[in-house]
Amino acid sequence: MSSQDIPEENLPAEQDHAHGAVGIADEENPFADPGLPPHEHRIQDIDERAARRSERMVALLFTVSMLATIGFIVAYLVIPNDKSIFVFPIGHLSAMNFALGLTLGVALFCIGAGAVHWARTLMSDVEVADERHAIEAPADVRAKVHADFRQGAKESALGRRKLIRNTMFGAMALVPLSAVMLLGGLGPKPGTMLRHTLWAKGKRLINMNTNQPLRPEDVAVGSLTFAKPDGLEETDEEFQNEIAKAALMIVRLQPGNIKDKRELDWSHEGIVAFSKICTHVGCPISLYEQQTHHVLCPCHQSTFDLSDGARVIFGPAGHALPQLRIGVDSEGYLQALGDFEEPVGPAFWERG
Repeated sequence: MSSQDIPEENLPAEQDHAHGAVGIADEENPFADPGLPPHEHRIQDIDERAARRSERMVALLFTVSMLATIGFIVAYLVIPNDKSIFVFPIGHLSAMNFALGLTLGVALFCIGAGAVHWARTLMSDVEVADERHAIEAPADVRAKVHADFRQGAKESALGRRKLIRNTMFGAMALVPLSAVMLLGGLGPKPGTMLRHTLWAKGKRLINMNTNQPLRPEDVAVGSLTFAKPDGLEETDEEFQNEIAKAALMIVRLQPGNIKDKRELDWSHEGIVAFSKICTHVGCPISLYEQQTHHVLCPCHQSTFDLSDGARVIFGPAGHALPQLRIGVDSEGYLQALGDFEEPVGPAFWERG
């Protein structure tokens, strides 16, 4: 329905708005101001029932935002942080992270959508053109700004549209509770869990690529192999947390090239096992230089000498990579002879 279909007596009175100096383009003034087109009234301006429908829609969006915020709080309190779900086509995700992201996204989107719908359907849409003025604000301009603000507040019908006002205030009051709930994620204290990994005496070294236990003959001189503890599977809910501590890199050196006595004692036939986690900020190390026996962290170029106790020879890392003592079991498979002697990863945890 357009304004042409409505009798003139039902149309709201036009306000006197300055549209600037209107001119006609010619050779001397090719960029003359054509002025603004005639204003078209919206259906909400001429039909109170349509305005009520828009009001209810805005209130519905604000109400959905409130429900989503409550859902955020419930999800944070109820869903275990180690529970995972399968979401097609993304794959396995943390159930809590998925629920928190979904509910918070809906809460914020509905507040924005409600505000936009309110502005587009119920607030005044009359275009106003003002002449450019100096940067400073003289008294008459300030008076005009205040008058425009009061006029805008009146046209928004915030006092008259109580349903919109109350639901908007409710939605905006509840959303900050999401941030308050996230403060709970700062605890509990990690205790000693960061000082220990899944490695223990008798745990076999499992090739990360083949998922098969490793024998000494599987590790060639100069090769780099990544391993994980036996029993740790990618489908496990705690896989990411555990592999972040237990990831292992295995290199076979000529025993005569090993300079550090403890490294030689903890190796097996020249096979040495070191933590894959850089001691700077915890990035995974993956670059190996065969001739020098150096490994490089790709994040900040910390370099470690695997022939000399994995000591730091370059970069910001604070200390050497922890070594895992290894041997072979009765079936000839490589196994751990205990856990790491010191915490893996950044030096911060040694001081924690």
